[in-house]
Amino acid sequence: MKRSHLEPTRLSVNLNKVALLRNARGGNVPNLIQIAKDCETYGAQGITVHPRPDERHIRYADIPLLKAAVRTEFNIEGNPTPRFLEMVLQHRPHQCTLVPDEPGALTSDHGWDTIGRADFLREVIAELRAAGIRVSIFVDPVREMVEGAAAVGTDRIELYTGPYAHDYAQDPTAAVAEYRAAAEHAVGVGLGINAGHDLNLDNLRHFRQQVPALLEVSIGQALIADALYYGLENTIQMYLQRLHSPSEAH
Repeated sequence: MKRSHLEPTRLSVNLNKVALLRNARGGNVPNLIQIAKDCETYGAQGITVHPRPDERHIRYADIPLLKAAVRTEFNIEGNPTPRFLEMVLQHRPHQCTLVPDEPGALTSDHGWDTIGRADFLREVIAELRAAGIRVSIFVDPVREMVEGAAAVGTDRIELYTGPYAHDYAQDPTAAVAEYRAAAEHAVGVGLGINAGHDLNLDNLRHFRQQVPALLEVSIGQALIADALYYGLENTIQMYLQRLHSPSEAH
């Protein structure tokens, strides 16, 4: 199934690694808020942050400043602990992406068990949606988990693309197959589709072309790393080109 060129996938830039660099010296260089504004100026259609309990990159104090500055879509990711939910409900981003991170996790590495955690997810999602916040939940590309996501009332799923990125170089077609199947099933049960984790300039175009109805990708580390070589403005344009170009060649 091919996506129409009239339905471009949105690029949300994850600023965690910008905040990590800032925090390394204890000051305000680079300026997180200015970079968020610049990303939007350069073409990003959203800003994503993922505050963790230890605040090793995004700090909870950054959230109100970002909410005031972001003019596109503001997406806050995280494990829905009481502290996290209190912050999200206070500042009301456009979207909240629920991720089942363990407290000490280095990075996100799996999706929700949407069946085993159904009662918990249903309660959290209902509270966020009642506050006018669109909800996405992190899931693996498994049919049963997609069905479970629909059952708990989320608006969207975010497909965890770590395994796709790992397997892409060996066999792009095989790497994306289960994601395409999961996305097709998600469309059938009325879910919107986001994706994120380890997507980059090499593997993004193929994923976008093969996964139907992909609404949004969230990209952080790869994009910030590429910006060291290409510059932030040029890098964002390169990612947008991968999302919007009809050709596999690059």
